[in-house]
Order: sequence, then structure tokens, then C-alpha cells
Amino acid sequence: MANTEQARKRARQAEIRRQQNTSQLSSMRTAIKKVRKAIEAGDKAAAEKVFQEAQAVIDRVADKRVVHKNAASRHKSRLVHRIRALA
Repeated sequence: MANTEQARKRARQAEIRRQQNTSQLSSMRTAIKKVRKAIEAGDKAAAEKVFQEAQAVIDRVADKRVVHKNAASRHKSRLVHRIRALA
């Protein structure tokens, strides 16, 4: 356990950030799942609409460095390829 006041504060801040990052990561995963579900249903219009919302969530999480920008780009790219394959 942290012994100094500064270390105790850093531990508190780290715990708050960990919870925020977990929440953001969860929202990104949920957005991706919604797009995949629309793709599996075969509805291209719905998939594109949901993808737009998911893209905003993925970019927001990447901007806050919860996930690496290349990982965010990879997720978006793979979703786009799956949507285009519906045509």
C-alpha cells in the first residue's frame, strides 16, 4: 500500500482512470457488437447507420488513448469491409 500522501493520491487517481477507461472500452465493444449484429441480419442500410454511430465512439476512445489509434483504425476498417461485402 502507498505510504506517502502523494502516492495515496496517485493511487486514487489511477483507480478513477481505470474505471473510466473500462467504461469507455465497454461502450466501444458494445458499439462494435451492434454493427456486427446488423451485418449478420443482412440489412446494409441499418449496418451503415449503426456504423456511423460506432465510428464516433471508436474515434472518441482512440482520442483518449484508451485503445491505440491503429487498433481503432483496424476495427473500423474490418467493419467497413464486412458492410461492403453485403452488396
